[in-house]
Amino acid sequence: MSAMPITDETTFEAARLGDRDAMVRLLTLTQPDIRRYARASCRSSADSEDAAQQALWLLSRHVGRIRAAAALSSWLYRVVRRECMRLSRQFGLVNDADDDALVARLAARPEAELRLDLAAAFESLPPHYRDVVLMRDLKEMTIDEIASRLGLSRQATKARLHRARQLLREYLGG
Repeated sequence: MSAMPITDETTFEAARLGDRDAMVRLLTLTQPDIRRYARASCRSSADSEDAAQQALWLLSRHVGRIRAAAALSSWLYRVVRRECMRLSRQFGLVNDADDDALVARLAARPEAELRLDLAAAFESLPPHYRDVVLMRDLKEMTIDEIASRLGLSRQATKARLHRARQLLREYLGG
């Protein structure tokens, strides 16, 4: 996280005082940093998208509570981090120790072997799970775009993605 402000004082102050155009500019200026924080903090790309959206919404609602543009970056980072933790707890993802151990085991494998293992893990997924993971993680589609393409609800899409990732972890960790 950068110590430098992620927006200019004028835009920030105008948004703080209720200027709608300034709020739109502020949200536009901060969105890339919010998304970067979310990708770094959340356990999945689906969660990072949800956390980023929540942070943008909270910024639009509570910008008046932030005292200075210099504090905005750390405020946003805390909001995103808290939202990522909430989402992890909500979906009962594996604990950090298990995840760290799996990452360490995978990192110790030779690259060629790891590529083969990843390909085999993807091939082991049922097609409806494989499609969701590929759309989200490789094509970087949003949950809403995937849901629309597959004719599913947002919640069903997130559930499939979560289950697919669980299956991948089990395959790679087992």
